[in-house]
Amino acid sequence: MSVTINERATWGKYASESTQEHASSPPRPSTRDWTGHMGVFIHYLGAGSTSDLETEEDCRREIASVYADHLPKFEGDIAYNFLVCRHGNVYEGRGYERGEGNGDAYVDGVGRNTGFYSIVGMIRSNDTVGEDMLRAMRDLIHHLRTEAPKRTGGMIFPHGHDFDTACPGDLGMYAIPGSTIDPSAPWTGVGGDIHVYRTQKWVNRTYRDAPGYIKCPENGRTGWSTVLSLTQGLQHELGISPTVQNFGPGTFNAVKNRWVMPDRDPSENIQRIYNGALWCKGYWASLDLTGWDADSQESTERLYRDMGLDYADDDKRHAMWPHVVRALMRMDQFRKVPGGDDHIRGIQQRLNSRYVAGIGIPAMNLVPCDGVYSRDVQQGLMMGIQYELGIAMGSINGYFGPGTQAALKGKGSATLTGDLRYLFRAACYFNSPTYTAQGERGYLPQDIPIDAQTGTHVGWLMDFQRFSQIPVTGHNDYTTWAQLLVSSGDVARDAAGCDCITEITAERGRLLKANGYQIVGRYLDEHLAPGDPYYLGKALKPGEPQTILNAGLRFFPIFQYNGTQLANFTYDKGYDQGKKAHQKAVEHGIGAGTCIYFGVDYDATDEEIGTHVVPYFNGVKAGLAELGGRYAFGVYGSRNVCIRVSDEAGARWSFVSGMSWGFSGNLGFPLPRNWSFNQIREYDFQPGWGLDHNIWRQGGDPGVSAVTP
Repeated sequence: MSVTINERATWGKYASESTQEHASSPPRPSTRDWTGHMGVFIHYLGAGSTSDLETEEDCRREIASVYADHLPKFEGDIAYNFLVCRHGNVYEGRGYERGEGNGDAYVDGVGRNTGFYSIVGMIRSNDTVGEDMLRAMRDLIHHLRTEAPKRTGGMIFPHGHDFDTACPGDLGMYAIPGSTIDPSAPWTGVGGDIHVYRTQKWVNRTYRDAPGYIKCPENGRTGWSTVLSLTQGLQHELGISPTVQNFGPGTFNAVKNRWVMPDRDPSENIQRIYNGALWCKGYWASLDLTGWDADSQESTERLYRDMGLDYADDDKRHAMWPHVVRALMRMDQFRKVPGGDDHIRGIQQRLNSRYVAGIGIPAMNLVPCDGVYSRDVQQGLMMGIQYELGIAMGSINGYFGPGTQAALKGKGSATLTGDLRYLFRAACYFNSPTYTAQGERGYLPQDIPIDAQTGTHVGWLMDFQRFSQIPVTGHNDYTTWAQLLVSSGDVARDAAGCDCITEITAERGRLLKANGYQIVGRYLDEHLAPGDPYYLGKALKPGEPQTILNAGLRFFPIFQYNGTQLANFTYDKGYDQGKKAHQKAVEHGIGAGTCIYFGVDYDATDEEIGTHVVPYFNGVKAGLAELGGRYAFGVYGSRNVCIRVSDEAGARWSFVSGMSWGFSGNLGFPLPRNWSFNQIREYDFQPGWGLDHNIWRQGGDPGVSAVTP
C-alpha cells in the first residue's frame, strides 16, 4: 500500500501571479504546537457539484481556487493538509504541518488543529464519492500512520463531529474508524447510501437521550442496527418507554391503535422515521426526511404492491399498515433481489395476500417478496398449510408438530385441490431442482397454479422421492410432505446408517446389524484428553474398526475438534486438523480414497460460512494434499453448509445434520446434490447408548469395508 503525493507546485502554478511563488513552495513549518498524532478529520468542498472537474487540470485549478479563498482566512495558506481528487490523486496542502480546517474545539483534550491532520475529498454536497477517491484516502491514511515524518493515530472523524455542519457530505459515512478508508479494516468498497447515512445521523441525534436507545453506526449501510434504532425512535414517539430493539406486540398495537397512514400523521418525527425506513428498504422518499411528499407516497403504494397487498381499499390499507411498519423495521426485502426468482416471488406475494391480509392468521407476519426461499418464507408456507389443513387459528404457529403431522397424514395425503394443492406444489418448486442420473431436473412453474394432475408434476415428484430416498409413489403422502417441509423428513422411516460417540464392541456391532443398520459413523480422534471434565472418549479405539467389520458392518470416519464454535474455523486450524485426520486414519489402517467427514456442528450463518467455514475446509484440503492426498474430505453440517462447502471448497460427499431442522441453514435450502448421509433422528438405542439415525444414500459414499492391520 503506497501513495504518491503531488507537490504544491502541481497546483500552485494555477494560482494568481502574485501568489504563485508561495502557492508552489513547500509547506512552511508551523509556528504553533503541532503533533498530528491523534488521527484525521475528513472534509469536502462545500455546497454544489464538482461535475465540471472532468480532467486533472480542472482539479488542480480547483485547488488553486480553494487556496485563494483560504489565503486571507487561515494564517495565509490553504487550510487542509492534503487534498484528494475524484481521480484518486493526492495533493499536498500544508503537508505534514499544522492544518487549519478542523476547527478550534478539542477531542480528548487535544485541539482538533493540533493533533489531527485535515484531509479534503474534492466533492461537494450534490456529489457521491467514487472508489478512486476512497482508495486514495485509505492509502494516504496508511501513509500518515506508518511513514509520515509526523505520524498519526487511529482516529477518523468527519468535520461535522460535534459541529452542526453538513461537511463532509457523502464522505461522512466513511469518516469513521473501521470504514473502507480505514487501512486497519478490510476494504469493503463503495457501498454507503447518502440518504441512509442522513437517516442514521438524524435518528441518533434525535433519540440519543430516549430511555434504552442504542446508537446505530453512521456509515450509510442499511443493517439491523439501523432499522432497530428507527424502531426505538418510533416507540419513543408512540409513548413506549423504555424503548427496546424489538418490534413486538406492544409496538404493533400502538401503530394499530393510532390508525393513521403516514401521509396524514400529524407527527413530523414519525413521518421522518417512515421516510428513513423507506430509504433503508431501497425506496425513494423525501430527500431531507421532512414531511410526506409525492415520492414518499408513491413508494408506499409501490411497497404495498410489492408485498402483494391492496392499497386502493381504505379499510384493507389501514388494517395492513401495522404489518407493513413491522416489515419496514426489519431487513426483509420486497423487491426481487439479484438471484431471486419471479415464480418464488409470486408465491411469496400470494402468501401475504391470502394468509396475512385475507385470512388474518394471528401468528403470521408478512413474508419477504424477494424471490428467495428462506427461513421466514418457509415459516409462512407452513402456516398457510396449517390453515388449509384445518388447524385452529389460535394453534397455527409454523411448527411441524404432532397436530400438523397428523393432519398431513389425513387430509394432506388425500387428493389435493385448491389452495392446499397450490401450497404442495409451491413446496415442490421451493425444493427444486432435484437430481437424476441424467442430471438436474427443475419443477415446472406452470404446474404450480393448476388443478390438473400433469405428467411433468408427477414425473418431478417421483424423481424428488427417488433422490431423497423415500418411497417413490408420485403422490402427496405424508413422507413426501415431510421431506418437502423439514430437513429431517419423516423421522420414523427406516435407515441403514447411524453414528455415535460410543465404542462399537462385538456385541454392539451384532445389535446394530440385527436392527437393520449397515454402516456406522465413528470419530477418528478427540481434542480433549482423558481426565478433562468434558472428555467423551468418542475416538475410535485400537482394533475397533476390525470389530465393526467383523460384525458385518461398514463404517465411515468423522473428524471434529470443537466444531461447535466459530473460532475453531480458520484456514490454519483446518490445515492442522486435515493432517491430524490423515495421521489418525493411517494409524487405523484405513485405505486410500476413503472420505473423512469434518464437522460443522452448529448453525453457521451464511456470512460465517463465507468468512470462516469455507476457509477452514480449504485448509483441510491443503493439509490432506500435503500428505499425499491419500484421503478425500466430506462435510457434516446444515444443508447450506454442505452446499457451499461442496461448491466452494470441493467436499466430495455431504453428511447433512437434517435432524436439526430448526437451523437457519436447513430452512429454505434443498438437499445438497452430493448428499450421502442424512442424520434425521437422535435416540437412545439402549440405556446409556445414544445413536443418530442416518439415511444412507444408495450409490453414495461406500464407507470403509476393509482395513490394513
